[in-house]
Amino acid sequence: MTSLRDAQPAHAAHIITSDEEALQLAHQLAKEFAPGAAARDAERLLPWGEIEQFSASGLWGITVPKEYGGAGVSNVTLAAVIAIIGAADSSLAQIPQNHFYALEVLRVGGSPEQLQFFYALALQGQRFGNALAEIGHKDYKRRTHLAPDAEKGGFRISGRKFYCTGALYAQWIPTLVVDHNEITFLAFVPRQSPGVTIIDDWDGFGQRLTGSGSVEFDQVWVDADWVVPFKASFDRPTTIGPLAQLLHAAIDQGIAQGAYAATLDFVRAHARPWIDSGDTRAVDDPLTLERVGDLAVRLRAADALLRRAGRAVDQAQAALSAESVASASIAVAEARVLTTGISLLAGTRLFELGGSGASLSELNLDRFWRNARTHTLHDPVRWKFHAVGNYYLNDVLPPRQGTI
Repeated sequence: MTSLRDAQPAHAAHIITSDEEALQLAHQLAKEFAPGAAARDAERLLPWGEIEQFSASGLWGITVPKEYGGAGVSNVTLAAVIAIIGAADSSLAQIPQNHFYALEVLRVGGSPEQLQFFYALALQGQRFGNALAEIGHKDYKRRTHLAPDAEKGGFRISGRKFYCTGALYAQWIPTLVVDHNEITFLAFVPRQSPGVTIIDDWDGFGQRLTGSGSVEFDQVWVDADWVVPFKASFDRPTTIGPLAQLLHAAIDQGIAQGAYAATLDFVRAHARPWIDSGDTRAVDDPLTLERVGDLAVRLRAADALLRRAGRAVDQAQAALSAESVASASIAVAEARVLTTGISLLAGTRLFELGGSGASLSELNLDRFWRNARTHTLHDPVRWKFHAVGNYYLNDVLPPRQGTI
């Protein structure tokens, strides 16, 4: 049997030591990723090289606590890093979302030995994908089964997953499983395990490069040391849910920032003023200025709530209680309301102000709206309003789950 101590990481990555270094590297990578984003999206060129560069930079290990050799960055910084990458290429920003989610589940429920092992892998550049969701049923129950292996020890996993963002690019696939008592666990499955089949069948019109397709498990063996409690993590107050939602908000904020920057560039270089304005340049058109100003204010407001939400998650992690986790969840829900709205609005306004020239397929500027619309379908923002209203009006704490 392979133990945690016996398994060896595959390769090394740069070790980031501070929040400032993480932000600096994110900006540097974003500049390198942005020029090819439109072509990658248009031709569905899977970003293997970019993903290797991204993880080798050390940015996938920034949440590893300092006592385990990582930077232990704040959640404000984590969200900012995702948004910075998302402004350049939102698919690249979403691919590590479940990697950080898995690390948070591990931080909350993993044993000291599991923490040591998987944190070391993250610091060395290994990527964790996900196999969480299942389709075909309306009850939201997981049917991927975890059964003891009486002969070999450990467990066997069988089932099929979909929306497995990042699994295509990962060395490990954290998989949500249930045992015979319907208790849920997160099993870290090596990608190369016999019986694992990754199917690149994601064909959404947005976020086209996230690898969010299917994974099948046919009697896949996993060591008992690779199985982490999951249900227990939600039986008590934890920051797993708000952290997951914070990352989703950051992806949307990144899309909005990218669309806003593209709008400014296109209006400056190509747009014409409307005939009734009497101006000769689009940048002087008074109604264009009003629309850009409105967009800028909304973008800044969403960014402010995203930062506020990150601080709330930081505070909850430092002083865990039902109240602090609820406060963090609500702060993140409020941020998601604005980041959802601005990501969709920015993608639409790019065409409103750019005019018909912006719609040329060769420019692929519609990717911002397509990506925003696809990603914001992850969980409905209307239920964010419900949770926020119930919290303030009735003092009802939001449910402990990954969607709030």
